[in-house]
Amino acid sequence: MKHETFHYSSWQDVLSACTDFEPFLPFSENTAALFSPLSIGKHTSHNRIALQPMEGTDGLVNGSPGELTRRRYLRFAEGGAGLIWFEAVASAPEVRASAHQLWLTDKNVDEFKRLVDSIKEAGLKKNGYAPVIIMQATNSGRYSKPNGYPEPLIAYNNPVLEDTPIDSSRILSDDQLKVYEDKFADLSRLAQAAGFDGMDVKCCHRYLANELFSAYTREGMYGGSFENRTRFLLNAYAAAASEIKDPAFFLTSRMNAFDGFPYPWGFGVKEGDGIRPHMDEAIRLIGIIKEKYQIPLINITIGNPYKNPHVNRPYDKGNYVPDEHPLFGESRMMKCVSEIQRAHPDISVIGSAFTYLRGFAPNLAAGMIEGKHAAMAGFGRLAFAYPDFVNDLKNNGFINPKKVCITCGQCASLLRNGTPAGCVVRHREIYKPL
Repeated sequence: MKHETFHYSSWQDVLSACTDFEPFLPFSENTAALFSPLSIGKHTSHNRIALQPMEGTDGLVNGSPGELTRRRYLRFAEGGAGLIWFEAVASAPEVRASAHQLWLTDKNVDEFKRLVDSIKEAGLKKNGYAPVIIMQATNSGRYSKPNGYPEPLIAYNNPVLEDTPIDSSRILSDDQLKVYEDKFADLSRLAQAAGFDGMDVKCCHRYLANELFSAYTREGMYGGSFENRTRFLLNAYAAAASEIKDPAFFLTSRMNAFDGFPYPWGFGVKEGDGIRPHMDEAIRLIGIIKEKYQIPLINITIGNPYKNPHVNRPYDKGNYVPDEHPLFGESRMMKCVSEIQRAHPDISVIGSAFTYLRGFAPNLAAGMIEGKHAAMAGFGRLAFAYPDFVNDLKNNGFINPKKVCITCGQCASLLRNGTPAGCVVRHREIYKPL
């Protein structure tokens, strides 16, 4: 299939367009499955729609939420989603992805608490329920830009991601990794103080914990074997769990299950074949975390938005045209999510990458839930463009095609530029294209 711009008039047209491969796109005519409640530990999400962690790059220099941060999350809460997966919050100043990435500390925890309380109040007032809110705790590692320019902290050199090798002084030692593991204890303590319902120990999109998943060539206790490559994540979980005082507070992760780079090794692949997903290690790792930390859900993604963005967020507009059709990428994501959900039917799996399908995204999301391929559907770009899409879907049975995300990629470009990120198409009065 050639890469085409989005032109489909129905979800049946979408399926008919898949002429070169057998798609795994389980659409449903009825979207009612999205509006059943879901138990998440001791909490309940009033529907099966989650808003994914999308950074707004609009925090203050001291790490506190800014006015645009507050505006965005109040709109999300009023829009009706049952779960808000709050954006990445840095574990240390030097691992912020930008000078305006959020950073939670003892000095600003009250600012976060005021925002979390406002989010819950806004949801309750508008919809009759408060959303479940999960804070994403991050170490940006390779993508650290705390002063507005790259200052990477890497697990190992990777020729696929580096035009020239990053200086070896930027490779974190085992002792340095131990220090960063312990940072998740503080974030767990502070997240509870701020009123979050749970915390994501982030391990996706090639940030530090995820990069270590594929540290096959690294020497020492963090490289080589599966046990070593997952050590940082599991130690970060242990640190976070050590500070849990609220019995309703839970841990989870947004986790990469597949790298998707054209080299002969990587996470989520078989040796010698880097471009076809193989879920065995992800399934094994989730099982370990589930048993040790009783996680109630897991949020699955694949690929790297810096290197192969079409893998985790298919699109038809942007700076370059990928080799594959977006519908192939959609199908691959759904297969990965389904395989993990079927391997772990006792926890809730959140799926990703629905936004490309515009007005038909809810039909695919509902079909994934009806077929028990996922328990919840996560939306990121669509929420940036159309924060009230959940209530529109509930009230009207469909979402407005004139308000959906058109996958132009400008929100990601703003993020990479370190400027406030949002939808330049639907909210042009605030966000300007680069």
